[in-house]
Amino acid sequence: MGNDIYFTKEHQQVRQAVKDFVNKEINPYVDEWEEKGITPLHDLFKKMGDLGFLGIRYDEKYGGMGLDYWYELVFLEELSHIHCGGIPLAITVQTNMATPAIDEFGSEYLKERYLVPAIKGEMVAAIAVTEPDAGSDVAALKSFAKKEGDYYVLNGSKTYITNGTQADFLTLLARTSDDPGYHSFSLFVVPTDLKGFEVSKKLDKLGMRSSDTAELFFDNVKIPAQNLIGKEGEGFIQQMMQFQHERFTALPASYLGAIDAINFTVEYLKGRIVFGKPLIAKQVLRHRIAQWLAEAEALKQLTYHIVQMKMKGQDVTKEISMGKLLSGQLIVKVADGCLQMHGGMGFMNEMRISRFFRDSKLIAIGGGANEVMCEIISKTSGI
Repeated sequence: MGNDIYFTKEHQQVRQAVKDFVNKEINPYVDEWEEKGITPLHDLFKKMGDLGFLGIRYDEKYGGMGLDYWYELVFLEELSHIHCGGIPLAITVQTNMATPAIDEFGSEYLKERYLVPAIKGEMVAAIAVTEPDAGSDVAALKSFAKKEGDYYVLNGSKTYITNGTQADFLTLLARTSDDPGYHSFSLFVVPTDLKGFEVSKKLDKLGMRSSDTAELFFDNVKIPAQNLIGKEGEGFIQQMMQFQHERFTALPASYLGAIDAINFTVEYLKGRIVFGKPLIAKQVLRHRIAQWLAEAEALKQLTYHIVQMKMKGQDVTKEISMGKLLSGQLIVKVADGCLQMHGGMGFMNEMRISRFFRDSKLIAIGGGANEVMCEIISKTSGI
């Protein structure tokens, strides 16, 4: 339930509410949504919005709960107990990837028009940064939005876009100038009902199967100039700040995802009799699990430290990058090791561990690959 050093009774009430929701409205449907390759986000988000879950940190004036980072952590921790990675991914795209920049830099118009319905769960959001030739290297973006009167005319494509087939709007990063440097990009809110927008295809993924991921195409899409987030040319910097909210979500997903996987693996080992004894009697397996538990606890403590820093308004770029790097490493290692402990059963798709194994790999890739995290850590450490 978390440690009382950090959480008050009020935190635990929010935790219980999210936990109940996950157990009642999400986990019973995970197998079905995984099978279908999509989660009915409009339906799910409306239920979450009604309970205030999609705007925990956002101002009450926009329908949020106006709570602090500890409450956000409680929310993210409970999402980590969903029996797959795809659904928490879809939810955190809404809360931590596509809306922070609108909240932080958007005009009142944008907040009323897009942030409010996103918090209510009446609109599904997606973040559109990655392109076929620009993933971790965000500066290589080619999509271009040219200013023409009261509009920006957008041409280009985006790929690996989570929630992409269902999104009502995209928070999209595009070039607005051919000049070199980081001030040639702008962030826009792009409604998906604009003429010239199309979902080129729904992508077929190794894991995160309940989360729809799309390739998007823009052919002379006229974005109203008032849909520019903040100032023209500031988009790259705004997106780098938004990435901190995004990357943070990987931390609780990893330490709690790892602990859940360990728990159901231990249950399996207790019941699996080999050479007359349960597998859990093997010291080598217990020690391996002990090592993972120690690493999960260390990652959890780093996460709690980051929340304390955020509460004091400090820059957490380095620490979040460290946490994201460790998350990607830990969850892949635990998924692989736990699957191995399941033996042949672990290789069966019906087993929860096989899904965990498939889903876990994305944390080392998405939102900035492990290698990119190492670069950021090097730079911020003055190396």
